[in-house]
Amino acid sequence: MPTGLSLHVGLNQVDPARYGGWDGRLVACENDAHDMAALARGAGFAPTTLLTPDGTVEQVTAALRTAAKTLKAGDILLFTYSGHGGQVPNTTGGDDEADRLDETLVLYDREFLDDELHREFGRFARGVRLLVVLDCCHSGTAVEMPDQGDGSAAARLMPPDRQYEIYRRDREFFQEIQQELGARKSREPSADALLLAACQDNQLASDGDTNGKFTGTLLDVWNGGTFRGGYRTFHRDIQRGMPPTQSPHLYTTGNPGPAFLDQQPFTV
Repeated sequence: MPTGLSLHVGLNQVDPARYGGWDGRLVACENDAHDMAALARGAGFAPTTLLTPDGTVEQVTAALRTAAKTLKAGDILLFTYSGHGGQVPNTTGGDDEADRLDETLVLYDREFLDDELHREFGRFARGVRLLVVLDCCHSGTAVEMPDQGDGSAAARLMPPDRQYEIYRRDREFFQEIQQELGARKSREPSADALLLAACQDNQLASDGDTNGKFTGTLLDVWNGGTFRGGYRTFHRDIQRGMPPTQSPHLYTTGNPGPAFLDQQPFTV
């Protein structure tokens, strides 16, 4: 029987000492992580949950590497993240980003580059199914900065002025990572991963009182496991429950097989 492991990261704030005094306070991200862990457990995964102060680069990376050492072809990893999304300029990492920006997960202690996440996925054995659910801004292909929205709900967006301040402060650190991982990424095949993202490139992901808008809608469509259909149908039904200002994105990297795309979501 295949093995399913899951990692759920939810940050209701970040460490202001690491983000120039900004704490990035949100409401529903820890709830998202708890609820996605419960979904995963019910589907047969063994979940790990990292909440706010534990959502550090070190702990997220360690959990992903433990999973990579455990899972083999035919197994599955579910990785979910709820929190702020950000972007930093990519001036040294090659041509893998058309907009010259790297998308980031705004973890508790620092921004985690998409190339760093790609590196961790590359550690998994060929044939491991990688399913990623991101409830944050910049979670689609992010070819342009999102609009600021209508202000009707808090957005899971690291403020652009704060992004610039942090990047200016840590530019050399980020450039070193981008140069190393960008060169490696150009030589290595992409990990076979399926991404369900909270929004399109030019949109914001909304927070909420209980769950993020995307996560809450996903849970409603899942309906305790009564949903039937593959990932395309799942994505379509989630889209139907979302406002026009936030359209979830279904995205693949590498070459996840048709059998993966067509199976019921969260199948171990």
